[in-house]
Amino acid sequence: MKTPYKNIYIILKQNRFIVLTVIIGAVLTCIVSVLMVIKLYKETTNNAFVVNSDGSVIPLKLVSQQENLKVEALANLELFHTYFYNIDASNYEKNLEKALWLGNSSVDALYRQKKADGVYNRLLQYSLLQKVLRIESKVDIQNEPYRFETKTIFEINRGTVTDTYELTTTGKLIQIDRNFPKNTHGLLITDFFENTLKKINDESP
Repeated sequence: MKTPYKNIYIILKQNRFIVLTVIIGAVLTCIVSVLMVIKLYKETTNNAFVVNSDGSVIPLKLVSQQENLKVEALANLELFHTYFYNIDASNYEKNLEKALWLGNSSVDALYRQKKADGVYNRLLQYSLLQKVLRIESKVDIQNEPYRFETKTIFEINRGTVTDTYELTTTGKLIQIDRNFPKNTHGLLITDFFENTLKKINDESP
């Protein structure tokens, strides 16, 4: 007795069903794998791990990048304003050189203007002491370039007279490659401008 052959169309349908099932399964597996990798990457990006004394792994939450950026921006602004305005006859060249590494051509242009106006010559001639007392900065780190406003309180000691001033400066910060020790925070001041300067008091001994 001859064995009856199956209908070729039925066999092809079965084969197609198996192939489609395998393909769909493979696609779903790939999708799940990609999602798992993305989730794992996000978790490892936002967490640091240390090994405890008993061998267990302890996750530590990292400070957000935005918070780190704000801290570095404020530190950069304080450093720049200290270098640029805390000067006397003995240190002004060294301090201004350091300040120029933290700003672009707008800072250099202001420096050259002050030099042309004889600011630094008077510093030498009269042995003036310009001392920064306080620096207060506000910076918007939502979008680059980051706008800032800084109020610098400083005093100028003329020997017998000490005047105290409040200077308001504005500008923007952009991120650049870090350069140790010339620009450790990797931030460059642009569009720097001295807005207002007012005398707070006039102290005479």
